[in-house]
Amino acid sequence: MRARRAGLPRYLLRLCELELLDREQRATERRIKAAKFPVLKSLETFEFRAISSVNKSLVLELARSAYLDRRENVLALGNSGTGKTHLALALGLAACQQGARVRFTTAAALVNELLEARDDKHLLRVQKQLAKQDLLIVDELGYVPLSKIGAELLFEVFSQRYEQASTLVTSNLPFNEWTEIFGSERLTGALLDRLTHHVHILELNGESYRLAHSKKARRPASTPAS
Repeated sequence: MRARRAGLPRYLLRLCELELLDREQRATERRIKAAKFPVLKSLETFEFRAISSVNKSLVLELARSAYLDRRENVLALGNSGTGKTHLALALGLAACQQGARVRFTTAAALVNELLEARDDKHLLRVQKQLAKQDLLIVDELGYVPLSKIGAELLFEVFSQRYEQASTLVTSNLPFNEWTEIFGSERLTGALLDRLTHHVHILELNGESYRLAHSKKARRPASTPAS
């Protein structure tokens, strides 16, 4: 009887531990759903060997998400198909798993959302929702030129997050070509000043590994010698 009583506290403690783990798992799943990732990607599937220019040690350090506490930004720059979006998704997933509120969007989609909110008279509400995110990921900046109003609205989002929360931006354009996106040297300079003040830069140069994989898949098998 005493042995049973002695084992009861351990049993109850184990039940509490399982309940906490279950709650934590459900909370993580909710954060991942709220982040609106188009697909889930992890660092385990990123091909570091294919993109030798990327700083692997920095990527692994960022995956610990300490930069979020310091409200630092991340910029992933490089050619199309070199894994910028994959890294952004993987870092976003890691942040969710560590308790952070994350939102993923493309630059074009975000600008459209802001323009629609402006037209519908609830821009302030959308801006507040974006400002609450511990990490805002803006993918594909530079793929689509922005209108003057769209550029100003996007700039305002970045400005509101300056030294308040972290922003991760991916772009296929070097900094000296960002004026083509925003259409104003003054606006571009002010934006870069805010984004690069506290920043980690990931450079992904080289041939698109999606293209390389496609070429490899299309390559005919060698004919065996007769």
